[in-house]
Amino acid sequence: MTDRPVVLIAEELSPATVEALGPDFEIRNCDGADRAELLAAIVDVDAILVRSATKVDAEALAAAKRLKVVARAGVGLDNVDVKAATQAGVMVVNAPTSNITSAAELAVALMLAAARNVSPAHAALKNGEWKRSKFGGIELFEKTVGIVGLGRIGVLVAQRLAAFGMTVIAYDPYVQAGKAAQMGVRLVDLDTLLAESDFMSVHLPKTPETAGLIGADQLAKAKSSLVLVNAARGGIVDEDALYDALKTGRIAAAGLDVFAKEPCTDSPLFELENVVATPHLGASTEEAQEKAGIAVAKSVRLALAGELVPDAVNVQGGVIAEDVRPGIPLTEKLGQVFTGVAGELAQQLDVEVRGEIADHDVKVLELAALKGVFSTVVEDQVSYVNAPLLAAERGVAVRLLTDPESADHRNLITIRGTLADGSQVSVSGTLVGIHQRERLVEVNGYDIDIEPTNHIAFFTYDDRPGMVGTVGQILGAANVNIAGMQVSRDAKGGQALVALSVDSAIPAETLSEIESAISATSIRAVDIV
Repeated sequence: MTDRPVVLIAEELSPATVEALGPDFEIRNCDGADRAELLAAIVDVDAILVRSATKVDAEALAAAKRLKVVARAGVGLDNVDVKAATQAGVMVVNAPTSNITSAAELAVALMLAAARNVSPAHAALKNGEWKRSKFGGIELFEKTVGIVGLGRIGVLVAQRLAAFGMTVIAYDPYVQAGKAAQMGVRLVDLDTLLAESDFMSVHLPKTPETAGLIGADQLAKAKSSLVLVNAARGGIVDEDALYDALKTGRIAAAGLDVFAKEPCTDSPLFELENVVATPHLGASTEEAQEKAGIAVAKSVRLALAGELVPDAVNVQGGVIAEDVRPGIPLTEKLGQVFTGVAGELAQQLDVEVRGEIADHDVKVLELAALKGVFSTVVEDQVSYVNAPLLAAERGVAVRLLTDPESADHRNLITIRGTLADGSQVSVSGTLVGIHQRERLVEVNGYDIDIEPTNHIAFFTYDDRPGMVGTVGQILGAANVNIAGMQVSRDAKGGQALVALSVDSAIPAETLSEIESAISATSIRAVDIV
């Protein structure tokens, strides 16, 4: 017998998966495709790791008396009953970003193969036929490609095809024009995309709204030279309509990796020379499989430790939106900065979320803020599970406030607290640029712009000449290197704030020396853990 949590691996996974789980778990294996073996093996395990062959349905969940986590080492969840798992209190996680590079590269491969007639030329040559003149193709260079769905994979495809010298347009009603413009992509409606595109690549999820999105009416609006690629989900492109369009020359060619019903080995599309097809290979690379295994192993570790799992699909009953996820670590850091600046716990704590992400469920950002606030306050390990309990035990009233409007930033997260003496402390942060870089942009009403590095300090003093130089000189003498510095003031000759990010923690005696030298009214150092 062992006290270690039991993890059941029900399908063959990368060896790196077990390595990522580490020594803290008892690892068991079974053949998840064998129903009887699965139902017997799942009874007393804490977590199960699967791929696509193991069905974790209501029956399996009912048999699993101790189960806490179902981890799918991949993107799709067709084989997991998420609703039944949620009702049973079982977390479901997957690896949503594990295959994005592999899927994007396959889409480009299919596009090139279709453009250059690679499949029929290869088949002819293997059949002893040398047909150079028959299989002439077209270049991608200086052509227009339409990306249908500008999510993570669509963005990667757009970046790669831009490098081919293509003009990139996209259709995605859930993406802001400004965000697309940052990537050099012009947003258009679907009809315009069909009319302008020489090549077209589909990268949408399969939903009731997207099923059959590209049908006969849409294909009738396309150029006769269009090369269409679908490496996303089968059924988004109507296969009967696509066959007719390819057969009659309404469009030129297609590259397909997915089909409405899979496995698919018998389709009229396979009879056409202007179709190149693969058997759903989007995620079938060594790298994608290894990434998926490692990602879900990490999620299992987090889940069984009571931590927030960003890749959980049913956390708090719903998905953590893709646009919200980058704000989680930023908000946790803001919580730590708040505690460092306040020097005590607030009686009332408001987590304010402004901007586009306020349209999503941002409850997770409240949890992140609390975890950050308490991380240096209590001796016990703080998790996303116990942080609200810690707040309740200490009489901290917490509110989550949202507003879709943000005057100065696309999105802004603020933690604002009222202290015992009635004074208020606030810190704000945002994410900037395509790479979503974290920035600390406000402290107690002072506008700043610094990266929230591991070591930060804030000095408030009466605004007068020479103070910045004095701070720099003292830090230099203490061998503390300044990585970034911002000076802000409420008025000329009024109160000023120096915000510093430094490469190492500032010694207590150095802080005291600075406080004395500049007659600081407030001095705070924050070490983000």
